[in-house]
Formats: sequence, structure tokens, C-alpha cells
Amino acid sequence: MLQAFGYRRRFSELSEQEVLALAISSEEDDAQIYRGYAERLRAEYPASAAIFDGMAKEEDGHRQRLIELHRARFGEVIPLIRREHVSGFYARRPIWLVENLGLERIRDEAAQMERDAERFYLTAAAATTDAATRKLLGDLAAAEAGHSDKAQTLTDEHLAGDTKSEEESAAHRQFVLTWVQPGLAGLMDGSVSTLAPIFAVAFATQDTWTTFLVGLAASVGAGISMGFTEAASDDGKISGRGSPYKRGVAAGVMTTLGGLGHALPYLITDFWTATIIALIVVFIELWAITWIQNRYMQTPWLKAIFQVVLGGALVFAAGALIGSG
Repeated sequence: MLQAFGYRRRFSELSEQEVLALAISSEEDDAQIYRGYAERLRAEYPASAAIFDGMAKEEDGHRQRLIELHRARFGEVIPLIRREHVSGFYARRPIWLVENLGLERIRDEAAQMERDAERFYLTAAAATTDAATRKLLGDLAAAEAGHSDKAQTLTDEHLAGDTKSEEESAAHRQFVLTWVQPGLAGLMDGSVSTLAPIFAVAFATQDTWTTFLVGLAASVGAGISMGFTEAASDDGKISGRGSPYKRGVAAGVMTTLGGLGHALPYLITDFWTATIIALIVVFIELWAITWIQNRYMQTPWLKAIFQVVLGGALVFAAGALIGSG
């Protein structure tokens, strides 16, 4: 890793030919990234995919102008130099790290790409002495700065009428189906179903360490069970609920967290202190479930409160009665 850093050059050390070569490779990379975004969005958001197709064509035009300038000044052979060869140069996130992001986040990533490119061209223009090169780099900086206007033009062209709101609605629905719904089911299962065993052991033994171990085992076991059940129950192709692996992770993690919330207080050695804190945590968990139901599932507040509080109270009462008996 240290050797890789040693092979990098500072931007100030690059010749004008190498700066042009770096600009060419950067434009080529950005065009490929935009096409990757377009392909990622094409099936579900075709109008937004068309926007990124248009932006990729813009980058192709920039690259062609840079190649023509390089041919005129330095000939046909373009030095191989890329972003990763220059110390401190801005980097792009790999496409596989972005492909799972939502629609709005992808748009934000694209906007940041344009800002980075603008700064690069301004820096490159200041470092060159050739008038034609400086003019082109300055023009490209202005073009990158104006890409937000271009993006807006493409947005107006491809997302006319209700198309944008429909795509955003579809993205929100997919987020709810893939992450919120299984995560909420897991949180409810972990928070409510573990109440009985944890508080039954707590009141039966009044041993905080034993209660914690039972709570830890119940939470982790329930998380693994819920995660595998969610992932195996539906591959998402027909239902449109998204990747089973994402849903499994959401359900499993939230189930475990829901149970651990009121198990962790029993690391405190004093039984009643731990129990009071655990009950406060239970209240917070039930409130969080109610809020998520109202926020994302459009469940009325009173109905959500009644369902969650009644269910939680019944399970807690069962555990407390069994433990006390």
C-alpha cells in the first residue's frame, strides 16, 4: 500500500501533455460511470436513465475535444495516466458501491462528480501556458459548472409532467418494500417476542447475568431465524420486494437489535435498576415501532399505538406472570 502511494505523482509535477491525458481519461471514466447509472436505473426509472445517457454523451464530447487538442499539440500517442496515478487527485466511487443507492443519492453523486471535474479544469487551466489549451480547459470548467443546467434541461425533457413524481414514488415504494417493511417486522419481533423470555427469567431468578445471557441468546437466535426466513420466503422477482439478501439483512439486524435493547440493561448488577432501565428501553422501542408504522406504512397514530402497546403489554404480562409463578 505504501509502495502504491510512492508511485503517485503530484499534480504540479505533471507536464501539459500529461494534464491533457489525465483530462481525457477522466472524461472517459465519467462517461462510463454515467452509462453505468443509466443501466442501473433503466428497468425501473427509464426517464432518469435517459438523463444519464445524455450526460454520458456530453462527457464523450468533452473527451473528443481534448483528444483533438492533444493530437494538434503532441501527436497521436496519449500517455497512460489516470486519477489513481496522481497524489491528492479526486477519486470516483466504484460503480458497485453506488449501484445499491437510491435514485436521489445517485443524482447527488452525479452532481458531486460535476463539481469535482470543474475544480480540476480550473486547476489545470491555471497550470498551463498554452493559450489554446488554457481556453479549452476554461471552457470545459464552465461546461462542467453548467452541467447542472444541462441536467435540468434533460430533466425537463425526459421527466415532463408526472414522470418525475412517479419515479420518486416508485423509488420510495421500493425502499419501503426492501428495507422498511422487513426491518419493521424484525424490530417488532425482536422487541415484542423477546419480552416474555427475558422478563420471565428476570422475575424468576432475579439474576441479572443469567437474564442477560438468556436475552442475548434469544435476540441473536431470533435475528438469525428472521433473517433466513425473510430471505428464503420470497426472491422478490414476482412480488417486486427487492433483493432477498437485503431484506434478510434488514429483518435479521433489526430483530437482534430489538431484543438486545432490553437485554443489555441486565449487564447492570442491581436487579431493580436494570429492570427499570429495561422497561424504559421497551417503551422507547415500542414508540419507535409506532413512529415507523405511521411514517412509512401510513398507519394512523392511534391504531399503531393500540396495536403495539396492547401486543407489548400482553407479552410482557405473560413473561412477568410466568416468571413470578
